[in-house]
This record gives sequence, structure tokens and C-alpha cells, in this order.
Amino acid sequence: MSPRRALDESDVRVRPSRRGSRPRTKTRPEHADAERALVTGVDRGRYTVLVDPDGPAERVAVAMKARELGRERVVPGDVVELVGDTSGSAGSLSRIVRITDRSTVLRRTADDTDPVERVIVANADQLVVVTALADPEPRTRMIDRCVVAAYDARMDVLLALTKADLADPAELRALYEPIGVKVVVTRRDSGGIDGLDELRDALAGRTSVMVGHSGVGKSTLVNALVPDAGRAVGVVNDVTGRGRHTSTSAVALRVPGPAGTWVIDTPGVRSFGLAHVEPDHLLGAFADLAEVAAECPRGCTHADDAPDCALDDWVAAAPDDTVRAARTARVDSFRRLLVSRTAAPDAAG
Repeated sequence: MSPRRALDESDVRVRPSRRGSRPRTKTRPEHADAERALVTGVDRGRYTVLVDPDGPAERVAVAMKARELGRERVVPGDVVELVGDTSGSAGSLSRIVRITDRSTVLRRTADDTDPVERVIVANADQLVVVTALADPEPRTRMIDRCVVAAYDARMDVLLALTKADLADPAELRALYEPIGVKVVVTRRDSGGIDGLDELRDALAGRTSVMVGHSGVGKSTLVNALVPDAGRAVGVVNDVTGRGRHTSTSAVALRVPGPAGTWVIDTPGVRSFGLAHVEPDHLLGAFADLAEVAAECPRGCTHADDAPDCALDDWVAAAPDDTVRAARTARVDSFRRLLVSRTAAPDAAG
């Protein structure tokens, strides 16, 4: 048996560094040649984009997110800047290197205690809450939550009531029209969907996000507005009274007609968390009440049981019964939305 040899430095193998010798830098390329595009769809890390939208070279391309964007979320409605192969030819892939400033951002959280905000859609003007009048039954608390989220995002709200051939829309009209929510009503008839023209007029020239529970007829409306959309249509479960999710991702679709008319169809939702909404932001959507509430004591919650709330004094000081009734309805509407900020997001309502 040979004696054990002593080891020295020549016996040690040093693994070369994989990082190379180039020093790291925070300087990023300017991408001066980047092209502008509209994000119309998101699917497992790939983004469908419309390059040069409304321009002479408009084309559909596929993109991925560049590493320098980190965890920043890219959503339908975003206007982005691309580099790489933006030709849109089969197999081509470009990179999203910048997200331009957003005019509006619609957010929601998983519930009212979740601190993580999820951006759903960017640069939309209007939130369209699609609600069936029957089958499934309307859930006003969910509508209220959507209204709160829209007001917080400084978006207009349109309530699209479907299946009016099954129930009367008068009650829901009375609830939402006084708080500035425009209402359109549709019903099925032998010729298709009655009320579709009124809906088209309300969407004309705007980018609108459509949200609603599964089974309320949202995809049916989208397919009627955009004949080649091909959105899957669900059915309502006879036992639970709820619809089955059919759309799995949000997609932006151009609506035939006036220029600049887009709808962004979103998957059916069962909850809409509002942890990101501050009550003061909600009050700001009611300009008249915000002015009155400036006289409230410090820390006033403006709720029904808030002591010395100036909103109650404003109602009591009405000069006659007609004005008092109008002020009462206005304050009650605000407080109903305020309650929605803290109520369970999946409550039937």
C-alpha cells in the first residue's frame, strides 16, 4: 500500500465563475427604436398586442415581458413599447420594454383584508357591470362593490341589466340611477337581443370593461357586439343558481362602429375585494357630499352611527320635504357603498 501523499494548492480545482468578468451596471438601453402597441390579451406569460393601433401598419404580434420590467404587471388595455421582431409573422416574438403612463387602473383584491392589489385592466373609461334580473338572481352587494371600485379608479359606471323578459328592472333602476350610474336594459326576443342598440350607444367611442357573475349573459352581449369574438357562453346551475366560469382571461375586443370603441371582457367573478379603497376616495365620488362632510368632526366615519356627522345635519336642515327626501336618498346611497367597502365580498346581497 503506497503512502498517502500530502496535498498542495495544485491539487485544488477552482470552478470558473459563470458571471464573467463584465461589471454589472444599472444603465438600461433607451430602446429609442421601440414601437408602440396596445395589449389585447394575456396568456401564460405571452401577450397579444396590436402594433401601431389605428395606424397604416396595424398588425397583431406576440410579445413577452422584458426582464427590466421585473414584477410589474402588464394587463389588457396597457399601451406598451416593443422591441425585437414586431412583424407579427408566424413564430415571431417581441419584447415589452416599457409600459406608458396609465390614465386609469381598475384594481381588486382577493378579499377586504388582502394587502395585495391586483390590476385587472388599464386605460379604460367605463366599467360595465352586467347583471341578470333573474336566473341567477341579482346580487346588489356585488354591484355596489363594482361601483366602489370604479369610482375609486375615476371611471364611469354603466349597469347593464339582462334577461328583462324574466323580471322587472324598476327596482334596480331606482337603486342606482340616483347615484349617477347609467342603466341600460336588454331582453331576449325572437329577433335576438332587444336593447342592444342602446348599449352600443353607451359604449361608442370609449374603452369599457365588462364584469359580472358567471351566467348573467355577459359573453352573450360581447358576442352580439363583436360577432367574431367567439366568447364561450355558460349556463346557470339549477341547484346553486350560479353560473360556471367560461372565460378564463381578459381580452380587449374592437367593437364595429364608431372609432375608438373597445370592450374588455373579463372572466366571471364571484368576489370583488376592496382592501385598496380608502373611504375618503369613495366620498370624493360624491362631490356634493364631500363638500358637506368637510364640516364633520375629525375622524368621522360618515356611517349611520357616526356621532355629529355633518351629513345628518345637512339632511335635517333641508328646507322642505322634497329636498329632504332627495338628500336622504343621496346620503343613504353613499352609506350603502361605504358598507360595501367593509362587507364580505362574496355575500349574496
